[in-house]
Amino acid sequence: MAAAKKSDKTSDKKKSGKHPGKHGGGKHSGKKSSTTSSKGSAPAGAAAPDWDVPPTEVLRAPAGFDLAAFDRHSTPGFGGDKAAGEALVADHADELSDLQERLFAEGRSGGSRSVLLVLQGMDTSGKGGIVRHVVGLVDPQGVAHRSFGVPTPEERRHHYLWRVRRALPRPGYIGVFDRSHYEDVLIARVDSLAPDETLEKRYDEINRFEEKVVASGTTIVKVALLVSYEEQRARLMERLERPDKFWKYNPADVDSRKKWPAYQDAYQTVLDRTNTEIAPWHVIPADRKWFARLAVSELLLDALRRLDLGWPPADFDVDVEKRRLAAT
Repeated sequence: MAAAKKSDKTSDKKKSGKHPGKHGGGKHSGKKSSTTSSKGSAPAGAAAPDWDVPPTEVLRAPAGFDLAAFDRHSTPGFGGDKAAGEALVADHADELSDLQERLFAEGRSGGSRSVLLVLQGMDTSGKGGIVRHVVGLVDPQGVAHRSFGVPTPEERRHHYLWRVRRALPRPGYIGVFDRSHYEDVLIARVDSLAPDETLEKRYDEINRFEEKVVASGTTIVKVALLVSYEEQRARLMERLERPDKFWKYNPADVDSRKKWPAYQDAYQTVLDRTNTEIAPWHVIPADRKWFARLAVSELLLDALRRLDLGWPPADFDVDVEKRRLAAT
């Protein structure tokens, strides 16, 4: 927490300016009535307080998105300051928690829907902070979190998507990928871990894979957290200056930093080749941690709202059970 505040304080000196999830089968449709609507919910896709444009629109990567020209210190579409952003995230907590419980209840009652949040970004881009400060707002029993590091010997014996398929969220869950299958077209490309012709095939293969995941009932929210070269240096240096952050420092991060241009090219290709209508990318400036957390909270909230979640109906006679309970 202290590290995040220090970094944000430094950054703030530079102040700058429908894809619904598939409705699965099961005992109920997941639709809600006026008597079961989430208290205080705003319509999906609507502009929230301090947002000039709905976050789902302003953060979605447009066709022809230019990574090199992207201002990673900006707060696109948001007119408030850090205090307003943090307050808005806190305001989302009750609704996020309520909708997550509805989703979990639906999954326990035969529903087939889930949500998958994909967090992709360079070292220090704030993926862990988003897991703590945004995903941490909901009940952990309904969250399936998975980090994708260097493949294990067993994982190497399989197709690169094998470990990803095994980590997909079950019905009723919010899945979170801290890094993802995109490592296999990012690191693999930068470090030449696979032949060029193999890498070229993977983009279309990933698109087909995500299409099947969505068809199975999972809403995918893909987030590219884009930190600047200068801010990454500041965050890495902070880890070296604070003994309580030594554990977060990895000398390999500097090695990756030396390959910054190659990584930017790899990310540009990912955004060009896998920004589909069914699983679009959202590009988030990550120099201001508070804004990145706010942006992801808005995207996650919108995805849950679009599911139009209700409460599962009782599969027993309520009056009979009341009488039975009263008799005990």
